[in-house]
Amino acid sequence: MKLSILSGGAAAGVVKGLQAQFEEKYSCEIQANFSAVGAMRDLLLAGEPCDLVILTRSMIEGLIQSGHVVEGSLASLGIVRTGVAIKTGDPIPAIANREQLLKAFNDAAGIYFPDPEKATAGIHVYNVLKQLGLEKSKQNALHIFPNGATAMAAMAASSTAGLIGSTQVTEINITPGVQLIGMLPKEFELATDYCLGICTASQSRQLAVDFAHLLTGTGAATLRQEIGFELS
Repeated sequence: MKLSILSGGAAAGVVKGLQAQFEEKYSCEIQANFSAVGAMRDLLLAGEPCDLVILTRSMIEGLIQSGHVVEGSLASLGIVRTGVAIKTGDPIPAIANREQLLKAFNDAAGIYFPDPEKATAGIHVYNVLKQLGLEKSKQNALHIFPNGATAMAAMAASSTAGLIGSTQVTEINITPGVQLIGMLPKEFELATDYCLGICTASQSRQLAVDFAHLLTGTGAATLRQEIGFELS
């Protein structure tokens, strides 16, 4: 049996963290694709086989309205905030307010973040750069990737010093070689509710339901919190 998942990168840590035990218990294989939420939604709408989809709440609600997700199957994994990261061991810049964030971004040798068109955090971070007046002056220093996890991995692998990145905290926390130094200042705060839904075209409906219960249940609450989800 196979369980196909399309998910925003913010949920990769919890899916991967529970995958092995679920596969063993149900004698199945999980095939999960993680990237920008907009890209994952577009794949689903284009007919990509999918049993369980994990996106932002508004996107799941939209897919329920369009008939792609089963009504009543929406469940929240928790709230994820957008944070700021540096390479592990680098000097930590101050980012507590607009002026400090402006200086941190402006001083950086490179700014790493996800897709500014299809990724929740990428759209937001690019708008922050615009509000700070840096989108043009720092254009050559912008390093854009399909999702936050690939952006953070690339930053970690770079030999350049003085880099900074911004994406969902869950993607920062699961990436070796980078460290979360704080959230975006209150003025630029972004908190996203990531939710799952069962696809109406699912070929493994019961598996999807069972994994959904595992992902959002109390047994996985500690894992979700460790990765960076805020639970209500």
